[in-house]
This record gives sequence, structure tokens and C-alpha cells, in this order.
Amino acid sequence: MVVAVAAGCGVLVALAGIGVMWWLRTRSIGVMLAVVVVVAVAATLAGVVAIIMKMIIEGEVKDFVLSVVAVGGIVGLGVAFVLSKRVVGESRRLVAAVRDMPFVAPQGLPAELQTIANTLEEAYARERALEGARRELVAWVSHDLRTPLAGMRAMAEALEDGVVSDRETVARYHGQIKLEVERLSAMVDDLFELSRIHAGALRLSRARIGLADLVADTMAGVEPLARAKGVVLTAEAAATVPVEADAGALGRALGNLVVNAIRHTPSDRTVVLRAGVDDDAGMACLSVTDCCGGIPEEDLPRVFEVAFRGEAARTPTADGGAGLGLAIAQGIVEAHDGMIGVVNDGPGCRFEIRLPLVGS
Repeated sequence: MVVAVAAGCGVLVALAGIGVMWWLRTRSIGVMLAVVVVVAVAATLAGVVAIIMKMIIEGEVKDFVLSVVAVGGIVGLGVAFVLSKRVVGESRRLVAAVRDMPFVAPQGLPAELQTIANTLEEAYARERALEGARRELVAWVSHDLRTPLAGMRAMAEALEDGVVSDRETVARYHGQIKLEVERLSAMVDDLFELSRIHAGALRLSRARIGLADLVADTMAGVEPLARAKGVVLTAEAAATVPVEADAGALGRALGNLVVNAIRHTPSDRTVVLRAGVDDDAGMACLSVTDCCGGIPEEDLPRVFEVAFRGEAARTPTADGGAGLGLAIAQGIVEAHDGMIGVVNDGPGCRFEIRLPLVGS
């Protein structure tokens, strides 16, 4: 009977406390902590009082029990006040740090708040890096767009004003304008593809394909560029290396690597495209090896960055697109749950794509 009475009083106080906490759910954490302590003390006090009344305790014993409960409640409220004051103070310190730019995570916070602060600092650093990359990308793309547009305008005005009239020059101007239009179209396509990748809107139609077929198709597509550059293009592909992939998207990623390799390889040198299986990792492997002279070690981690566009970035400039080929390749490969990387190898470097084998 005593247990039932105490439990009943505790349940009633707890329900009332839950209602109060729901009503105050948007208030300060300090208020919430105070409510928790008050509910705990009230539940204990209600149970003790009910038991005292049930047992008909009178006199000094009753006063003693009630005094002990009252002291416990006061001590609990005091501890809750100190704790809530610290939590509120640290929370306000975190909010003040967030309002300051650049954001630096304050130290000495409670564990949960410290985790939030460190995560915010990392997120801010990433956002700042991405914003810088976007600004550089816009500046470079604007420059790359301005150059061909200026040339096309000059040639169009020359044709319109009759400055050039001989058939050979007119045909050359028309051919050059067509070439610049194709270049601009390629740049716009690259920007659109990269925006889809960054927005997570890249849709893949996966099917079981063999890497040997993918290599053959890529070779056929880039052979004219290699022949015009005087680069020897060879392929070594295992007969059966099955993967689940979107043939068009993965072919574009591989093609970007091969085109970059051709553009950065001197005439009469070799670009080798290989497809096989990495038995140690249990993954399909595509690699493109060139004779570009290598990439500085400090630049290797930045090769696939959108805004990194030095010579070592190996992305085409004057004779190619907007310099987004490697970033697009990385996005496509990662969308296939694969990995892409680059290492210096002999007279050049080797780009590698690793993909899960079918059934692995």
C-alpha cells in the first residue's frame, strides 16, 4: 500500500511536470533544468507526505522527515540553478562566437556544445573554401568566355563590313567562328554537368558493362585528337571486368582523363589506357598513364579541385574547355561509389579510377 501511494503521487507529479516542460519547450535550457529538479523534488515530497499521512506520523518525527525533504529540495534547486546558469552562459558564449566572423570555436565548453562548436568551425571553413573556389571559377570562366567572344565579334564585324572579301579568308573566318562556338558549347556543357554533380542531381542509369568495351569506345572517341597531336595512344584491357555503371557518364569521366593526358603529352610520346582488376583491393581499375613530365608533389592533392587551375592541374585552357574536366570526372566516379586519384609515374603521371566489381 505504501509503495502504491508513493508511486501514484510520483506519477501525478511527473505528468504535471511533463505538461509544464511541453509548455516551456521553447524557453531557456536553464528553465527546463529547474523544472526537472522541481518535478523530482515535488515527486519525492508528495510521496513522503502521502506516506506520513497514511502512517499517521505526528510530532517531532513528522517535522524531522518534512525538514529533511525540504532541505533536499532546496539543495537540488541550488545545484540546478548553478548548472543551468553555466549551461546558459556557455550557450550564449557559443552564440556570440557564431555571430563573429570569421568563426573560431570557443574552447572549454561542455562536451556536447564543444562538439557543436567544432562542427560549426569545420563547416564554416569548408564553406569559405567553396566560396573562394566559386569566385575564382567565375573569374576564370568569365575570362575564358570573353576571349572567344571578342574574337568572334571581330571576325563577324569584319565579314559584315566587307573588310575581308576573298573566299579563302571568308572560309577561314567561318571555320574559326564555328570552332569557337563549339568550344563555348563545351564550356557551357561542363558548367551544367558540374552544377548537377554539386547539386546532387546527377542521375545514373546503371547497367552491367565490361570495361574492355568502355575502353574501346573511349579510344575511338579520342583517336582523332591523339593523331592530330602526334601522340601514340595504346590500350591494354582485360577481357572480362564487369561493373555496374552508367556507360555514358563513366565514359565521359574516362574520356576527360584521356583528353587531358593527350593535351599534356608531347608529340611522339605515349598515352596508355589500361583496364583490369586490382586483386588486393578486389576492385576494377582503370588507369591513364602519360608522359607529361609529372605533377609537383604539393599540387597532387589539389588536382581535382574545381578552382585549382595551374599547369599542374592538367585541365585544358586555351585549347579546351573551362578547366572542369577533372572535377567532373571525380564527381562521376564518386557517384558510382568509386575512387579516383593521381600519382607520378615515370616520365609522367597516372590517373586511376577504382570501381566496385559486380557482386563485390
